[in-house]
Amino acid sequence: MASEFVVTPPTAVSIPVAGQRARFPVRRVYCVGRNYEDHAKEMGFTGREPPFFFLKPADALVVVGEGETGTMPYPTLTKNLHHEIELVACIGTGGKNIQAADAMKHIYGYAVGLDMTRRDLQGEMKKQGRPWEIGKAFDQSAPIGPIVPAAAAGDIVNADISLTVNGTDRQHSNLAKLIWNMAETIEQMSTAWELQPGDLIFTGTPEGVAAVVQGDTLVGTVAGLPTLTVKIV
Repeated sequence: MASEFVVTPPTAVSIPVAGQRARFPVRRVYCVGRNYEDHAKEMGFTGREPPFFFLKPADALVVVGEGETGTMPYPTLTKNLHHEIELVACIGTGGKNIQAADAMKHIYGYAVGLDMTRRDLQGEMKKQGRPWEIGKAFDQSAPIGPIVPAAAAGDIVNADISLTVNGTDRQHSNLAKLIWNMAETIEQMSTAWELQPGDLIFTGTPEGVAAVVQGDTLVGTVAGLPTLTVKIV
């Protein structure tokens, strides 16, 4: 007998895979905080602190196809919306207590993502010692481009990562500068959660985060992956 629901089930979130008709279904969206040293410093911290994580809902993704310009509405309640360009690792094989030496085998592919942040709301919650999901996990807070399978992504661990706003450079670094590299991140994360196929990991942003306003066009790149272009409307 087919299942019946008291309300219509939400549509499953999925992301296109470059060069394929099949799509990548999304289960959870994990994010790594302060994972580049210079970004940690600009946020008032220093050193190689233990990694910490937060989550965004899967339906916060703004999925942008290759060659397209996505749109993100300027969110409510904030006057200080910040961009954070990130490499996104897409989990293809799940597991718990994954060792760093084995971790890269669990990655299906990679995409370019933006962890958009209501910085004023996040800062206020920090001051009050309260959870800061309101600053991070709001609607349409996570634009993402197409996924490239790992075998086709090139030397991703040494790839350049950058963001421009209206053609002006804002963020630029290299993934080799991650404080906790992807393998170490997966090792740490999989002790707290059992990772599953369909999970996304936003791996952290480099220095240069700053505010954007309505009308701005953001162009994010990671070498070897499709460019992510988003306009704030």
